[in-house]
Amino acid sequence: MTTRPFTVGIIQDSASPDMAATLEASVAHVRAAAARGAQIICLKELFNAPYFAKSQKFERFDIAEPIPGPTTDVMQKLAKELEVVIVVPLFEKQARGVYRNSAAIIDADGSLLGVYRKMHIPDDPLFNEKYYFVPGDAAHDDRIDRIGEVAKQASGFRVWRTRYASIGVLICWDQWYPEAARITSLLGADILFYPTAIGWHPAEKSEFGTAQQDAWRTIQRSHAIANGVFVASPNRVGHEDEPGTEGIEFFGHSFIADPFGRILAEAGQGTEILTAVCDPKLIEDTRRNWPFLRDRRIDAYAPILSRYLGA
Repeated sequence: MTTRPFTVGIIQDSASPDMAATLEASVAHVRAAAARGAQIICLKELFNAPYFAKSQKFERFDIAEPIPGPTTDVMQKLAKELEVVIVVPLFEKQARGVYRNSAAIIDADGSLLGVYRKMHIPDDPLFNEKYYFVPGDAAHDDRIDRIGEVAKQASGFRVWRTRYASIGVLICWDQWYPEAARITSLLGADILFYPTAIGWHPAEKSEFGTAQQDAWRTIQRSHAIANGVFVASPNRVGHEDEPGTEGIEFFGHSFIADPFGRILAEAGQGTEILTAVCDPKLIEDTRRNWPFLRDRRIDAYAPILSRYLGA
């Protein structure tokens, strides 16, 4: 159980089609975050390339790489040098024909602790993710029922005990699902990281933009409050073109929130590095005063396993 305060860093930036240059810039951002005291650093969703799922292009599968692979090799060396934990979200080629939206978790000694694979895959205009990504695999029911190390390692929702804290990682569309946050918190996470690529359709921005951004922030703050954990969400920024469309304007506003849902740090719409100190004592204090985990009626929740219960 984590007892000492730890410092989180999240990186909000854009990505260019030059993946080598984007990786180089990201390395510089990680170094800058570490220089500011960050011990656990998280990059944005699919950090090393433009958001390619804006349309269905067969050749874009070539962006994917294995884990471990070239990018994680670079980040493992960097993590060891700086003695920081790095969450590295990228397009993973797990096998021929099996591609994932993933995040590699690298500990402060440079070791690759594991991989989280996005569980909820959207399919919306300019977010054609079901074309590219296989969803993460859930554990068998008997493993989930045995709340222990087997469940923690086998389940699609996982927690990693890093040098500085126990962390959970969920990716973008996962952030809208309270079940994902709850399970990951119950597995012992001190903080939930949500690497993200979310933005506006330009034609909708004037009418819905403010409400969409506020909903995004609110749902994640609610996960912090309902579970008594810290939450950190690095988003990407900038307008990305897509032929035949108006593209997407990624709206940034990355933030870090405490277990009360209070914003500890928040970015605007440019490239920014956010840091915040997270004290596990606040998790304890919050859960004592708001004992939501104590008062859960776990005997009454079986219906949640149904898709729909209405007439």
